[in-house]
Amino acid sequence: MSLDTILAEINLSLNTTPSFNDVRCLRSLIAFMRPQRSDDAQRATDNLRAFCYVLQQNPVWQKTLREYLVQVITSRKLVHLLTDTGITLNNGFWGAGAQRLFSKLLPPLVNDDYVRDIFGQIFDHPKDYVWVNAVTDEVWHDVIRAIGFRTQRVRYTHATLANEVLNAIQVLSYRITNIGLEAELVRNYPEIEKFESPFLRQNDGINEYIVRYREWLMDHHIKRDDAKHIEVLLEQCEDIASRIRRTAAVAGVSVSLTRLLLRLDQSIARLRTLLQLLDSRQPQTSIGIGTKLLKELVTADNKRHSLRELMKTNTELLSLQVTERAGKSGEHYVTNTRAEWLDMLYSALGAGFIVGFMAMIKILFGTLALAPFGFALLYSANYSFGFMLVHVLHFTIATKQPAMTAALIAKALDDSKQKLDELVELIVRVFRSQFIAIIGNIGLAMPTAFAIAWAWHGIYGEHLVSPEKAQYLLHELDPFGSLALPHAAIAGICLFLSGLISGYYDNKASYSNIPARLRQLKWLRKILGEQRLFQITEYIGNNLGALAGNFFFGIMLGSIGQFGKFFGLPIDIRHITFSSANFAFALAGMDNHMSWHLAVYTLFGIILIGMVNLTVSFSLAMLVALRSRRASFGNGGNLIRLLMKRFVSGTRDFFLPAKEQEKTAES
Repeated sequence: MSLDTILAEINLSLNTTPSFNDVRCLRSLIAFMRPQRSDDAQRATDNLRAFCYVLQQNPVWQKTLREYLVQVITSRKLVHLLTDTGITLNNGFWGAGAQRLFSKLLPPLVNDDYVRDIFGQIFDHPKDYVWVNAVTDEVWHDVIRAIGFRTQRVRYTHATLANEVLNAIQVLSYRITNIGLEAELVRNYPEIEKFESPFLRQNDGINEYIVRYREWLMDHHIKRDDAKHIEVLLEQCEDIASRIRRTAAVAGVSVSLTRLLLRLDQSIARLRTLLQLLDSRQPQTSIGIGTKLLKELVTADNKRHSLRELMKTNTELLSLQVTERAGKSGEHYVTNTRAEWLDMLYSALGAGFIVGFMAMIKILFGTLALAPFGFALLYSANYSFGFMLVHVLHFTIATKQPAMTAALIAKALDDSKQKLDELVELIVRVFRSQFIAIIGNIGLAMPTAFAIAWAWHGIYGEHLVSPEKAQYLLHELDPFGSLALPHAAIAGICLFLSGLISGYYDNKASYSNIPARLRQLKWLRKILGEQRLFQITEYIGNNLGALAGNFFFGIMLGSIGQFGKFFGLPIDIRHITFSSANFAFALAGMDNHMSWHLAVYTLFGIILIGMVNLTVSFSLAMLVALRSRRASFGNGGNLIRLLMKRFVSGTRDFFLPAKEQEKTAES
């Protein structure tokens, strides 16, 4: 439908029916402005300029369109659009998620009496917000001026619209007060009960402001008060929210607290926008505020059923806290001196020794006649308790490092004071620590497995792994003749998830005060005694995240392959340390009769498996860490060039600690 046809239809309908307010014509008008590609800002701009030109050439259409838009808005309730759209509702995170999922299957009923409902019908394309935001404010200002919203005729509707905005302001103020009284906020900021709360005072100020403004609407000779004193109270509310966030950086955070803070921020921002809109005395200022509000409302309405947006907005503080915890753990995986580097080597050797026995146990479990669930249960128990034992003994699994060190590097990237040279040195230390950990894991996992295999042969007179099983194990390590590399990528995803789980449970232990709550259990105190109970609960508080991460990581490694068999899917896991142990078992099972090119090819496959493990885990962890901080690789090109230059000038430093570094640390 052409623009002339749409405007002519509006003119005819309004002349025929003065109370005409059907949104069908408005939908057609937006459809004309909408470009074929949502990101085509130039086309959208051209369409809007054409719209302005047509109105300027036809004052009659301009007048009827203006009256039509006024009737569309004033004949419906505007409050809910201003108070609900773009503001997190008061239901929980899971309730909101279920509601959005259900809305995708069965859209909610549209009530024509509310502007909020018809707003979604007007901007009904899910990507409308892209072109609406892409169009410059100046173009939108021209559109508003072309319609003529500052003419004397439209000012007669000012009281009606102003009262709707005042009602919205009052609703938002009550919501802010309610949030300020929530037990979750009071718990995280007890001082709010000791002094006069700005959450309560802002509501008193808002109510007084509304009374004064409505008196001014009735009689313009009365002096109108501004909202400057309310702005001071809102800033105090925001200051308390900032303090709670800083407290959460130490004491942990929950999804419910994140949701409350998000709702508070959104409500204050919307309240501030509406107050500015009412207080604006210059047409240009009010048009600018209205344009900003329009873009905000279109964006929020388009994303109101988006599960991704719900996850992003409701868990941002929690994801930051989780990755922050992981980053603190990552500090333990970075070595600075030669002594620390050697400690990392010894720690990795210890883990490699345990993995050799874990690989043997898994092979023995594989000889049993069980259903996939039985295998999944046994394999998961082997992996989980083995990894937990590695942690308890203070050993290091190399592939666990990237999920932790990525958060550490993201933290450095987010620091505006961090120089690129310092960041390069951090990456060098991370790489060096990762390298020696891998060497340590493989360096003892293979000899341990090889020794176990021949010890088994010496005791029982037969190989732990038959020649057929040995061939199967070697095939699993074939980087190009099997799915070894995709399976290594799956293991990398599991490593990444285990890092998030570790951060989550570290946060959980801190926020929920788990050690202190355990010490309150009388029956546990009787069994362990006061001193031992304190020691155990302190250990749980400091290590719950690591233990939980290792436990769930083991479950993932042990069950994914059986899950694939049960559903007939080609999915499994390949882990570099276990792959190296399996290579040793296969070598012994073949009586050490293996051609050198097969051995080299298989070792090459193990190296590729390790690279995929580390790359996938590190990349995902880095992505989440950067998004949680709203940071990015702004200087990515310069960083890569500096890293290459550093590698050329000091290749040894990427693998071995520098002697100068050790002397500096000692001094």
